[in-house]
Amino acid sequence: MALTQVKQSAIVKIAILIAVLASLPKTLFLYEMISEGNLGFSTIWLLDLIYRLVFFFLFSWAVLQLNANLGYAQNKWSTKLRMAVLVVVNIVVLLAALFFFKFLYPILLQTEISQRDVGFLNFTYANLLIALFFIGRILRLQTDKQESRIENERLKQQSLQNELMALKNQIDPHFLFNSLNSLTSLIRENEKATKFVKKLSHMYRYILQSGESDLVSLREELKFTESYTHLIRTRYRDRFSIDIQIDDRYLDLEIPPLALQLLVENAVKHNEISTKNPLTVRIYLKEDALYVENPIQPRTVLKEGTKNGLLNLKKRYVLLLKKEVKVHTKNNTFVVELPLVFKTKAATLQQTNSG
Repeated sequence: MALTQVKQSAIVKIAILIAVLASLPKTLFLYEMISEGNLGFSTIWLLDLIYRLVFFFLFSWAVLQLNANLGYAQNKWSTKLRMAVLVVVNIVVLLAALFFFKFLYPILLQTEISQRDVGFLNFTYANLLIALFFIGRILRLQTDKQESRIENERLKQQSLQNELMALKNQIDPHFLFNSLNSLTSLIRENEKATKFVKKLSHMYRYILQSGESDLVSLREELKFTESYTHLIRTRYRDRFSIDIQIDDRYLDLEIPPLALQLLVENAVKHNEISTKNPLTVRIYLKEDALYVENPIQPRTVLKEGTKNGLLNLKKRYVLLLKKEVKVHTKNNTFVVELPLVFKTKAATLQQTNSG
């Protein structure tokens, strides 16, 4: 997910405030000189004040931008590495600011900076750096907290919408099962049609039962997938096939329900299936992860869809297992990697969710 940037308006406002506060001693000194009528030196002090204000502002803005936004652009870095790099870059910014301040001062103001001012300047910038470092960190934490709160509210809203949709679409399961049984009795003499209806009935029963569970065994999911692919083969015949290579000792591993069905459906929806280009979906296990892959042979006319199936599956994995679904393309093959969990872990997850 892309990093939410701290608003520039907030950084600019804080930088201006810091610049004014840092220049306050010079401002008070200039005020005393003017109030005493010593105007001979007021011009140089006024230019000095403006010069310091500009430099303090630029320095404050740069350090805040670094510690609130730029330092967190690389999400793959560990916390220790990020903090080490930030410390080094902050010191570089401090040294650069001091160098340019001292270098440009005599050029722009036509006067040398005193050694007393140099010492005070070093002390002021060093203290500013420490304060700005922590202010930038606070801004980052506030922005992340706000983003997390917004995301939680969005997920709650989505959950309420899904619940409402489920209530709207709720039907009596017994009515559908009775209808399917009646249909079976009517077409009993047609073996293919009877088998089709039985597979459809099994699918519907599985969907209802799995809706109460966050995770199901790989054995149950594969059995459901077999029923689903039977319906697909009824339409495409030998133009569609599925190749499952999973050892029986792994069938007790856990997976979110309907995950495989979604990926098979996705392959059928987005790829050409014809006599010239038959489609084979491969499902196999490798290093505690389930791989689902299919050759990429795009349809000339895509079927309409919400395009949210794979995205929703990824969100389910993050919410349930704190794991990521990996998707990549290799040698003109579309590959999806689904993490699996052992049953002991799944039982703990179920108990936590029920509690």
